[in-house]
This record gives sequence, C-alpha cells and structure tokens, in this order.
Amino acid sequence: MFDYSPTELELMFWRALALIAAACLFTPIFRKLGLGPILGYLAGGIAVNLAFGGKFSEHPEELLHFSEFGVVLFLFVIGLELKPQSLWRMRSDIFGLGLLQLLVCGLVLGLGALVFELSWSAALIVGLGLALSSTAIVMKQLDERRERNSRHGRKAFSILLLQDLAVVPLLLLTTLLAPTGGGLTLQESVKEVSVGVGAIIALILTGHFLLPRLFHLLSAVRTPEIMTASALGVVIGAALLMDMAGMSYAMGAFLAGVMLADSSYRHEIEANIEPFRGLFLGLFFMAVGVTLDLNVIQQNALVILLVAPLTMVIKGLAIYTVTRVLGNDRDTSVRVALALAQLGEFGFVLFAAAAGAGVLSDALAPVLIAIVSVSMALSPFLEKLLPILLRGEQRPPPVEDYSDAEGNVLIIGFGRFGQVLSQPLFADGLSITILDNDPVRIEDARRFGFRVHYGDGTRRDILRAAGIESMTSVIVCTQQPDITSRIVEQVMQENQSARIYARSFDRIHSIQLRRMDTTYSVRETFESALALGRQVLLGLGSDDIHVEQIIKDVRKRDLDRLKQQAEEGIMAGLDKLHSHQQPVRPEPLDLDG
Repeated sequence: MFDYSPTELELMFWRALALIAAACLFTPIFRKLGLGPILGYLAGGIAVNLAFGGKFSEHPEELLHFSEFGVVLFLFVIGLELKPQSLWRMRSDIFGLGLLQLLVCGLVLGLGALVFELSWSAALIVGLGLALSSTAIVMKQLDERRERNSRHGRKAFSILLLQDLAVVPLLLLTTLLAPTGGGLTLQESVKEVSVGVGAIIALILTGHFLLPRLFHLLSAVRTPEIMTASALGVVIGAALLMDMAGMSYAMGAFLAGVMLADSSYRHEIEANIEPFRGLFLGLFFMAVGVTLDLNVIQQNALVILLVAPLTMVIKGLAIYTVTRVLGNDRDTSVRVALALAQLGEFGFVLFAAAAGAGVLSDALAPVLIAIVSVSMALSPFLEKLLPILLRGEQRPPPVEDYSDAEGNVLIIGFGRFGQVLSQPLFADGLSITILDNDPVRIEDARRFGFRVHYGDGTRRDILRAAGIESMTSVIVCTQQPDITSRIVEQVMQENQSARIYARSFDRIHSIQLRRMDTTYSVRETFESALALGRQVLLGLGSDDIHVEQIIKDVRKRDLDRLKQQAEEGIMAGLDKLHSHQQPVRPEPLDLDG
C-alpha cells in the first residue's frame, strides 16, 4: 500500500495547488453563468474547505490576513487614478453621505441586534460592524461594469472611503467598551489619534516630495523588475506605516496611490501592480470561503441563512433612505443601496477584536463572521434586481436574428465611434454586418436607416451566427478595454485569416492589442486630438505644408514609441515625445520615399 506523509513544505504546495485548481474550475463556470468571478472565487474557497474537511490549515485566519494584501493593492490602484483635487471635490459626499450612512445603518442594525437580547455595548458594535460594506467587492463590481466614475459609483466610493477612515474610531470604541480593564484614558485616546494623524501627514509628505524622485532615479536603471519591486515596496511600506499607527493598512495604500496620481510614473506603476492586484484579490475572496467555520455554519445554519439576507435588506433600505434624503435621484439611490447592501471584510477584524476585548461572546463572534461571509457570497445576486427596481424604462432585448446578415466586413459596437467609422465604408459601397448589444442604440440606429443586429460580440455562437468565418475584416469599436480584448481573442480563434482593426482605450491597451497581433488599432482620442491640434496651428498662422509635416512627424513618432514600449516597457521611447523643454523640429518630407 502506498504510504505518503507530506512534509509541511509539501503540504503548503498541495494547498496552493488546491486553491489554484479551484479558482481555474469555479471562476470560469460562474462567469459563464452570469454570476461573476467573485462568487466563483468564494465557491472555490468553500469547495477547498470542504475537500480538506473544514481544516485547510491550523490557522486559516492567517491565509485571510495574507490575502488581504489584494485589497491593499486594489485601493492603491484606485488611489493612483484619483488625484488629490478629485478627492477634495468629494469631501461633502465622504463626510456627509458617508458619515450619515454609517450612523444610520449602525443605529438601525444595532436596534435589531437588541432583539437577540444582546447588551447595549455589544449591540452597538454589532450594528456598526454590520453597517460596513466590502470595498473589494463593490469596487471590483464597479470596475467590471466601468461604472466607477458614474454618479452612483462616486457616491458608493465616497461611502466606502469614510468607512475605511472609521477603522481607528471603531477599534478605539471597542476598547473603550471593554467590560474590565480595557478602557483607554483620555490622554491615551488623544495619543492614539495624534499618532494616526501624524502617520497620515508623514505619508502625504513622503508621497509628494520623495516618491517621485525615487521613481525618477529607478527609471534611469531601465530594469523592469526594479520598478515592479519598488512599486510593491511603496504599497507595503505605506500599509505598514498606517498599521503601526493603529489605522487601516488599506487606507495607507490608498493615500500612497493618491500622492502618486499626479506623478509621471503613474501608468508604469499601475502596469507593474496590475498582475499582483488581480491575483491577490482573487485569493482574498477564496480565503473568505476557506476560512468559514463549517461547524459554526452547520450548528447555526438557520440563523445565519435568515439573518444574512435580512440584514442586507434592512441595510439596503437604510442606505436608500439616506441617499434620497440628501437629494439624490431614485435610480442613483437604488444603485448605491444595492451596491453597498452586503457586509464588509473589516467586520472580520472588528468582531474578532470585540470578542478579544470581551464585548462579544466567543460563541457570537464566529456566527457574525459567518453572516458577513454569506452576505458577501450573496452580493453578486443583487445586480439581478436592478431591472426590477430601476425606474428607467426596461425594454426586452431584440431577437437575435441574423438571417439577413451579409457582407465580408463586421463592425462590433455601434456607438459614436462605430457610427462615424461606418461612414467611409458605406460611402465606398461596402456590404457591412453591424453587431451591438444595446437595445436602445439598436432601435435608435434603425430610425436612422441602419440595420444593426443584436448580440454580444464576446460570444462565439453570436460571432458564428453573424458569419465570422466569411469575414475578411472585423472592426471592434467597443469602448471597454477588457471587452475589446476578449472580442479580439474570440475573433482570432474563429477566423485566423481575418484582418482585425480595433479601437483602443489608452496606450497600455494599444500595447496589449499590438501584442495580440491585431492588424491595426487606434486610441479613441488620438486622431481627434491631432485634428484639433492641426486647427490650432493653422489658427496661429502656420501654413498648411508646415502643419502637415508636424502632424505626420507626431503620428510617426507615436507609432515608433508604441512599438518600442511593446518591447521594452511603458517608460521606453521618451525621446520620441516633443516637450516644452526640448522642442523638436519635424524632419522634412521625403518626396522620393
């Protein structure tokens, strides 16, 4: 009989393999079912937990703490895309809407906790803990739908930011409510707050004055792995500084990102962080499933399965009411309420701290943590309620009918970009098949005489129905980078001989499409910006020939820089840029070439 007793190191590798295998199995399935990758990661974690008999490791909470690095990286990237000026403009939503949401939800849910005969101090901690939402889940869902900069996206982010700021006060409150010997004196409380404020000021000064100079020096080395290591070092250092000051490590990473938002190296840093962010964020959601105490869930299954959705309903109604009271429209309030109805990962920390301080019983804390986890698992289903609750007219999707699809040119995406692009093609007499998945846009296009077929270009069956095998050219005009890349991949698999032309979002996306061997891609703002620049030069008195030379030079330099960046990294080809420090004259036209 084969006898195998793995060492501790081998066991660690087996656990890692189990997590990877579960992620690769469950995430595509749940995405295909339309339930989103988050629920797939959670299900994968639960499956691994069951496979190991509920004993994935001796200390499963250590995996959860380690995987929270994904949330840290996530907030750092969010900070990179949010300049200090933008953050200042959001102050009324952060300290108005955010604070009111926390207090109202904490009060309502705290009163509900009293029904279970908890003490007032325990009910207060339970209410405030349940009032928190999951930054990781909400921001990932907003990113997937490209809604972070929408009205409801900004409102939801403001509330989440206030909740992260509330970490220190809530932990201090837990200590003050400790039944014996845990309270802090006024002097100690002032000291704790002062240390936190000092750490924030130190981080802001460091990010503003030191980090740009650091990245400038490191970029001169031209070693990509050094830039990656330095970016990770900044995130870890900022997180540790905030943690040492008793604050949220995620808040430290966020502030570090905000301080670098105006930096010239922002895109390079974001490109280096991106692979780690996705990996660790997926690990975090799996860790939530792995760390579930299956015995606690089994013993309290009825309570958990009833309380989790009930809490989400109560919390959603409270958030909707608060958002409406502060003057937001109905649809925005509904979207914010559904986005934030789930409970947050900080509840794990708060309830564990409260149990350690004696505010919550040792038996209650695991039940609360299980309720938080179940609510996170239910979160993706809330999106399904949007068509029911939104006031805007919901039209049934058109029938997927491709019986009259013809031609050898396929346009996918018929928004503003696709509509303009189609004009020279129609003017040349080409027969074109147009594909879009927005019913309203299809109906509007039909009123103007266009025949647009309904369908999702990321689906192989739709591409086949549209005649992808006979297309000589495919033009992808969608505005979401990840959707565009997925369509390009599907088209390449279905018709390797087709020429693929794509609309890219930015330089990073252009580089990605170039690596995918698309025939040609253009950034959505590049040519329009050149056209406007041409008119400015003409308006300033330059003659046509000189302006054409300049535009040709800029276009050529940009293409050369893209090629170099695809091979050497985002910071390559800086010598191709014109700048006010060193203006470069365009080379004369080569009339013989």
